[in-house]
Amino acid sequence: MFDKRLMQSLQSSPAALARASWLGSARPSQITPQGDWSHWLVLAGRGFGKTRMGAEDIAWYAATHPEERIAVVAPTRDDIRGTCFEGLSGLKSTIPSEMIHSYNRSTQEITLTNGALIRGFSADTPERLRGPQFHRAWCDEIAAWTYPETYDQLMLGLRLGDNPQCIITTTPKPTDIIRSLLKQPNTHVTRGSTFDNAKNLAPAALERLKAKYEGTRLGRQELYAEVLDDIEGALWAYSTIERLRVNKDVEPEFIRIVVAVDPAVTSGEDSDETGIVVAGRAADDQFYVLEDASMRGSPDAWMQRAVDVFHKWRADRIVAEVNNGGDLVERVLRTKDRTVPYSAVRASRGKIVRAEPIAALYEQGKVHHVGEFRELEDQLISYTPTSKKSPDRLDALVWCLTELSLRSGEPAWRIS
Repeated sequence: MFDKRLMQSLQSSPAALARASWLGSARPSQITPQGDWSHWLVLAGRGFGKTRMGAEDIAWYAATHPEERIAVVAPTRDDIRGTCFEGLSGLKSTIPSEMIHSYNRSTQEITLTNGALIRGFSADTPERLRGPQFHRAWCDEIAAWTYPETYDQLMLGLRLGDNPQCIITTTPKPTDIIRSLLKQPNTHVTRGSTFDNAKNLAPAALERLKAKYEGTRLGRQELYAEVLDDIEGALWAYSTIERLRVNKDVEPEFIRIVVAVDPAVTSGEDSDETGIVVAGRAADDQFYVLEDASMRGSPDAWMQRAVDVFHKWRADRIVAEVNNGGDLVERVLRTKDRTVPYSAVRASRGKIVRAEPIAALYEQGKVHHVGEFRELEDQLISYTPTSKKSPDRLDALVWCLTELSLRSGEPAWRIS
């Protein structure tokens, strides 16, 4: 009723026509809900159409609320520009061009002809949200924000008008913000899976997603949008990883960087991946996971990847587990680069026993993930003594951090 009345008042304006087109094509769950809510929390899988939902809501609100102020916050500045503003489903594609008075890419501001102002903010810089005030806000992929403080600063500024509201579109993770929002009585929750939007997604892409992630913990999160709890018996907890995560702009002074490789036994389509993880030890004795370059491929392919990341990070050494590959690993390495320092490591004890000391480093607050590594983190928080699948990325991480620890003369334990 609200939309119909406003469209009648705008008659055949470009905004009303665009809104009518959206209402005619959107699924019911994609339409802004009616009612007295403060937050509209959209928890949905990748490809569900979350970005389009947020952009359509903000576009219509801005068109029908002259002179008002709207905030759009995404994980990074590039996400604001490349997804929320200029993306295929972003605001510039959603707002009729006749209604855009100006778009400033450097300040990330869209001004409409009716005086409404849409300002973009990166969640990496929470201080920018100190001071500005808004009538409405859109938070995109809030589960991937590095600093929870950004949300707090936004809420402090969302205080204009009679009913300031916030739209949150995200693939869920069990963060404190998500859990808190789910408990609030004034949060309207919309849930959906990747496959709800199947008619707008390439069938081949959907089949690839099903083949890779169907039945996995990561698939439950990324495709079916489940908010997952920590698994009893797992050595790692998501809350610990999240608490220690740092921004990609962090540049500590490294005293050593290592690339670790956990080779797959075979290289067919159904083979395990080869784990390739890069980590560094900083001068303050903190450890930083820098990259997960794991892949599925031939020994020639994964060794080339390992050498590439070795040079990318100016690493000090490549270490590789050789229980299954023997001398093959070093022979392949030498065909790529004879100058790379290399150490072979051999597992003589079980995976859980090898992993326990590394998990303890996390519990002590000494290991930081520089950005997100979804598939690696999924292996960490889901691996238990009863797990059957080989945790390739986890193994590479364990070898990497073990090498960084042992070469410094500590700790006293040995795991190989």
